Amino acid sequence: MVLVGPSAPSGGLFARSVPVEAVRDVVPNRVMTWNICNPCETSNVDRAAEIATYAPQVIGLQEACVRDVERIRDYLENLHGLVYHVEYGTVLRSWGRCGGVPWSPGAFGQAILSAAPMTDRVTAEYPDGGSEDRGYMAVTTLVGGQSVRVFNTHLAHRRQEAVRAHQIGVLAAQVARHDRAMVLGDFNAVPDSPELSGMWTLAADTDPQCRPSSTGTCEVTTDWQSKFDYVFLRGMAPLEHRVHPSPYSDHHLLRTDLDLT
Repeated sequence: MVLVGPSAPSGGLFARSVPVEAVRDVVPNRVMTWNICNPCETSNVDRAAEIATYAPQVIGLQEACVRDVERIRDYLENLHGLVYHVEYGTVLRSWGRCGGVPWSPGAFGQAILSAAPMTDRVTAEYPDGGSEDRGYMAVTTLVGGQSVRVFNTHLAHRRQEAVRAHQIGVLAAQVARHDRAMVLGDFNAVPDSPELSGMWTLAADTDPQCRPSSTGTCEVTTDWQSKFDYVFLRGMAPLEHRVHPSPYSDHHLLRTDLDLT
């Protein structure tokens, strides 16, 4: 079958552009963070199905290759009827992680998908990434009908506490500029880690029981029974949150519904 005329997709089967009004069944006050695991032998069809199950307004992805995110977005639209805009915060070009060819490897880092358009994108690499280049990105978009500054980050690997502390100092300085902001990401640190203190002074975790002390009760977000994934909130409150283990990553999906009033 050949498609012709104005209804034919431009640029291939999964490349058509649909107005934001075409979005269906996205939960407007729901956000999610997910380290999708890379390199992992995982189908982007399965990743898209996991996201579509919860249909967040905004999702921050870490360990994301540009090509994978493009396919995930296309599957979300064509298989699930969910239309997302996407912005990238790539910090590394890696043939081993993202394919391509040695002289033109794929881009790797963070991505934000939003059902509403995004503006004022900022992407930055931390001065010291540790054992691998790391960075953060930020956009302004709508969550629950309200304008929110959304950050997405992935901090240095475990056992690099001093590096993460410096990275959080860089990130926190940007977050502090906004009265209403959320920070999504894989921080590679448990809640009572000293290096996380810079975030705790600015924002609260979406889990009201999770605190940077031994008295807090924090749900684990990884297969190795640690909480490394956060949705930090500044100037807004959570209504509820859920952690969803996934067979497609060593990190669980963390979602939260927000009260922006």
